[in-house]
Amino acid sequence: MKCSARGCREPAIWALRWNNPKLHEPERRKTWLACEAHRESLGEFLSVRGFLREVEEHPGT
Repeated sequence: MKCSARGCREPAIWALRWNNPKLHEPERRKTWLACEAHRESLGEFLSVRGFLREVEEHPGT
């Protein structure tokens, strides 16, 4: 699997699990995948909005 950052082709190392509480049930999780270089920026984007729920090592690594 590839990183979810726009234009990135690197393999995903991290799974950023998130949900939008205005749209999703509390237990629902969506996933963005991140390489090492984009883990912080994607996580920050979600955190600022209050969407980030957990970060896990991607099972495919």
